Amino acid sequence: MGFEERRKREKESRKNAILKSARGLFFNKGFKPVTVESIARKAELSKGSVYLHFKSKEEIYTHILLGDIDKFHKIIAGLVEREISASDKLMALAGAYAGFFINDRELFRIMMNYMLNINHMNLPEEVDRQIVSATNKTVNIIEEIFRMGIETGEFPPYIDLRQKRNAIWGLLNGVISLHLFTGSEDKREERILASIRTGVNTFLRGMRTPS
Repeated sequence: MGFEERRKREKESRKNAILKSARGLFFNKGFKPVTVESIARKAELSKGSVYLHFKSKEEIYTHILLGDIDKFHKIIAGLVEREISASDKLMALAGAYAGFFINDRELFRIMMNYMLNINHMNLPEEVDRQIVSATNKTVNIIEEIFRMGIETGEFPPYIDLRQKRNAIWGLLNGVISLHLFTGSEDKREERILASIRTGVNTFLRGMRTPS
Protein backbone atom coordinates (compact mmCIF):
# COMPACT_ATOMS: atom_id res chain seq x y z
CA MET A 1 0.00 0.00 0.00
CA GLY A 2 1.39 3.39 -1.03
CA PHE A 3 1.75 6.40 1.25
CA GLU A 4 -1.18 8.32 -0.27
CA GLU A 5 -3.54 5.38 -0.05
CA ARG A 6 -2.55 4.69 3.55
CA ARG A 7 -3.08 8.33 4.48
CA LYS A 8 -6.49 8.32 2.78
CA ARG A 9 -7.53 5.22 4.74
CA GLU A 10 -6.33 6.71 8.01
CA LYS A 11 -8.27 9.90 7.31
CA GLU A 12 -11.43 7.92 6.54
CA SER A 13 -10.93 5.84 9.69
CA ARG A 14 -10.71 9.00 11.85
CA LYS A 15 -13.79 10.44 10.17
CA ASN A 16 -15.76 7.26 10.86
CA ALA A 17 -14.56 7.26 14.49
CA ILE A 18 -15.83 10.84 14.89
CA LEU A 19 -19.23 10.00 13.43
CA LYS A 20 -19.59 6.85 15.53
CA SER A 21 -18.68 8.71 18.71
CA ALA A 22 -21.00 11.60 17.87
CA ARG A 23 -23.86 9.21 17.16
CA GLY A 24 -23.57 7.70 20.62
CA LEU A 25 -23.39 11.09 22.31
CA PHE A 26 -26.34 12.55 20.40
CA PHE A 27 -28.29 9.38 21.16
CA ASN A 28 -27.64 9.55 24.91
CA LYS A 29 -27.62 13.30 25.53
CA GLY A 30 -29.54 14.99 22.70
CA PHE A 31 -28.11 17.76 20.54
CA LYS A 32 -27.48 20.73 22.83
CA PRO A 33 -25.27 19.20 25.57
CA VAL A 34 -22.88 17.63 23.06
CA THR A 35 -19.80 19.65 22.11
CA VAL A 36 -17.02 19.18 19.60
CA GLU A 37 -14.72 18.69 22.58
CA SER A 38 -16.85 15.85 23.98
CA ILE A 39 -17.00 14.21 20.55
CA ALA A 40 -13.22 14.45 20.24
CA ARG A 41 -12.75 13.00 23.71
CA LYS A 42 -15.09 10.09 22.94
CA ALA A 43 -13.27 9.41 19.65
CA GLU A 44 -9.90 9.69 21.43
CA LEU A 45 -8.84 12.49 19.10
CA SER A 46 -7.93 16.15 19.56
CA LYS A 47 -10.43 18.91 18.82
CA GLY A 48 -8.13 19.97 16.01
CA SER A 49 -8.45 16.53 14.42
CA VAL A 50 -12.23 16.80 14.50
CA TYR A 51 -12.10 20.24 12.87
CA LEU A 52 -9.94 18.82 10.08
CA HIS A 53 -12.96 16.76 9.03
CA PHE A 54 -15.95 18.86 10.10
CA LYS A 55 -16.50 22.58 10.55
CA SER A 56 -18.88 22.28 13.49
CA LYS A 57 -21.07 20.07 15.66
CA GLU A 58 -23.96 20.99 13.36
CA GLU A 59 -22.14 19.63 10.34
CA ILE A 60 -21.46 16.35 12.15
CA TYR A 61 -25.13 16.06 13.13
CA THR A 62 -26.24 16.78 9.58
CA HIS A 63 -23.78 14.30 8.13
CA ILE A 64 -25.17 11.53 10.35
CA LEU A 65 -28.79 12.27 9.50
CA LEU A 66 -28.39 12.88 5.78
CA GLY A 67 -26.09 9.91 5.26
CA ASP A 68 -28.38 7.45 6.98
CA ILE A 69 -31.59 8.81 5.48
CA ASP A 70 -29.94 8.38 2.07
CA LYS A 71 -29.19 4.75 2.92
CA PHE A 72 -32.88 4.17 3.57
CA HIS A 73 -33.89 5.79 0.29
CA LYS A 74 -31.54 3.46 -1.56
CA ILE A 75 -33.23 0.48 0.12
CA ILE A 76 -36.68 1.52 -1.10
CA ALA A 77 -35.59 3.07 -4.42
CA GLY A 78 -37.29 0.44 -6.58
CA LEU A 79 -40.40 0.03 -4.49
CA VAL A 80 -42.68 2.34 -6.47
CA GLU A 81 -41.85 0.55 -9.74
CA ARG A 82 -42.68 -2.94 -8.48
CA GLU A 83 -45.64 -4.65 -10.17
CA ILE A 84 -47.74 -5.01 -7.04
CA SER A 85 -50.82 -3.24 -5.69
CA ALA A 86 -50.58 0.15 -3.99
CA SER A 87 -51.61 -1.52 -0.71
CA ASP A 88 -48.77 -4.02 -1.01
CA LYS A 89 -46.34 -1.20 -1.81
CA LEU A 90 -47.38 0.66 1.32
CA MET A 91 -47.01 -2.46 3.40
CA ALA A 92 -43.57 -3.16 1.92
CA LEU A 93 -42.46 0.42 2.60
CA ALA A 94 -43.78 0.24 6.17
CA GLY A 95 -41.88 -3.00 6.79
CA ALA A 96 -38.68 -1.60 5.29
CA TYR A 97 -38.98 1.60 7.32
CA ALA A 98 -39.52 -0.26 10.58
CA GLY A 99 -36.76 -2.77 9.81
CA PHE A 100 -34.28 0.01 9.08
CA PHE A 101 -34.77 1.63 12.47
CA ILE A 102 -35.02 -1.65 14.36
CA ASN A 103 -31.46 -2.23 13.17
CA ASP A 104 -30.39 1.33 13.94
CA ARG A 105 -32.08 2.60 17.09
CA GLU A 106 -29.53 5.36 17.51
CA LEU A 107 -30.53 6.94 14.22
CA PHE A 108 -34.24 6.80 15.09
CA ARG A 109 -33.74 8.63 18.37
CA ILE A 110 -31.48 11.19 16.71
CA MET A 111 -34.07 11.78 13.97
CA MET A 112 -36.96 12.05 16.44
CA ASN A 113 -34.92 14.44 18.57
CA TYR A 114 -34.46 16.63 15.52
CA MET A 115 -38.14 16.51 14.50
CA LEU A 116 -39.40 17.27 18.02
CA ASN A 117 -36.91 20.06 18.69
CA ILE A 118 -36.46 21.58 15.25
CA ASN A 119 -37.21 25.11 16.50
CA HIS A 120 -34.77 24.89 19.41
CA MET A 121 -31.67 23.40 17.81
CA ASN A 122 -30.41 26.59 16.16
CA LEU A 123 -29.04 24.79 13.16
CA PRO A 124 -28.11 26.96 10.17
CA GLU A 125 -31.07 27.52 7.88
CA GLU A 126 -29.40 25.67 5.01
CA VAL A 127 -28.79 22.65 7.26
CA ASP A 128 -32.46 22.62 8.29
CA ARG A 129 -33.51 22.73 4.65
CA GLN A 130 -31.25 19.82 3.75
CA ILE A 131 -32.56 17.59 6.55
CA VAL A 132 -36.23 18.47 5.95
CA SER A 133 -35.82 17.88 2.21
CA ALA A 134 -34.20 14.48 2.78
CA THR A 135 -36.86 13.42 5.29
CA ASN A 136 -39.65 14.55 2.98
CA LYS A 137 -38.48 12.13 0.30
CA THR A 138 -39.96 9.27 2.30
CA VAL A 139 -43.20 11.16 2.93
CA ASN A 140 -43.45 11.96 -0.79
CA ILE A 141 -43.01 8.29 -1.71
CA ILE A 142 -45.98 7.44 0.53
CA GLU A 143 -48.04 10.11 -1.23
CA GLU A 144 -46.98 8.80 -4.64
CA ILE A 145 -48.14 5.29 -3.72
CA PHE A 146 -51.54 6.63 -2.68
CA ARG A 147 -51.74 8.50 -5.99
CA MET A 148 -51.02 5.28 -7.87
CA GLY A 149 -53.79 3.56 -5.92
CA ILE A 150 -56.23 6.27 -6.99
CA GLU A 151 -55.18 5.93 -10.65
CA THR A 152 -55.75 2.17 -10.62
CA GLY A 153 -59.08 2.48 -8.81
CA GLU A 154 -57.81 0.75 -5.69
CA PHE A 155 -58.45 3.88 -3.62
CA PRO A 156 -61.29 6.39 -4.04
CA PRO A 157 -60.45 9.55 -6.00
CA TYR A 158 -61.70 11.94 -3.31
CA ILE A 159 -59.12 11.09 -0.61
CA ASP A 160 -56.90 13.85 0.74
CA LEU A 161 -53.42 12.70 -0.29
CA ARG A 162 -51.55 14.87 2.17
CA GLN A 163 -53.77 13.82 5.05
CA LYS A 164 -53.41 10.11 4.23
CA ARG A 165 -49.64 10.22 3.79
CA ASN A 166 -49.21 12.10 7.07
CA ALA A 167 -51.43 9.56 8.84
CA ILE A 168 -49.28 6.65 7.62
CA TRP A 169 -46.08 8.56 8.46
CA GLY A 170 -47.39 9.24 11.95
CA LEU A 171 -48.51 5.64 12.41
CA LEU A 172 -45.06 4.29 11.52
CA ASN A 173 -43.16 6.66 13.79
CA GLY A 174 -45.68 6.25 16.59
CA VAL A 175 -45.45 2.45 16.66
CA ILE A 176 -41.66 2.52 16.47
CA SER A 177 -41.44 5.14 19.24
CA LEU A 178 -43.79 3.10 21.44
CA HIS A 179 -41.89 -0.18 21.24
CA LEU A 180 -38.31 0.44 20.10
CA PHE A 181 -36.85 1.15 23.54
CA THR A 182 -39.22 -0.84 25.77
CA GLY A 183 -40.13 -4.44 26.46
CA SER A 184 -38.06 -7.58 26.03
CA GLU A 185 -35.38 -7.43 23.36
CA ASP A 186 -36.16 -10.84 21.89
CA LYS A 187 -39.79 -9.90 21.14
CA ARG A 188 -39.22 -6.29 20.09
CA GLU A 189 -38.88 -6.70 16.34
CA GLU A 190 -41.83 -9.08 16.13
CA ARG A 191 -43.99 -6.71 18.21
CA ILE A 192 -43.14 -3.65 16.10
CA LEU A 193 -43.69 -5.35 12.75
CA ALA A 194 -46.95 -6.99 13.89
CA SER A 195 -48.30 -3.66 15.19
CA ILE A 196 -47.39 -1.91 11.96
CA ARG A 197 -48.99 -4.61 9.80
CA THR A 198 -52.18 -4.42 11.86
CA GLY A 199 -52.25 -0.63 11.82
CA VAL A 200 -51.60 -0.26 8.09
CA ASN A 201 -54.10 -3.01 7.20
CA THR A 202 -56.79 -1.40 9.37
CA PHE A 203 -56.09 1.97 7.78
CA LEU A 204 -56.25 0.57 4.25
CA ARG A 205 -59.46 -1.36 4.84
CA GLY A 206 -61.17 1.85 5.82
CA MET A 207 -60.28 3.68 2.61
CA ARG A 208 -60.36 1.13 -0.21
CA THR A 209 -62.90 1.67 -2.97
CA PRO A 210 -65.85 -0.70 -2.33
CA SER A 211 -66.08 -3.63 -4.79
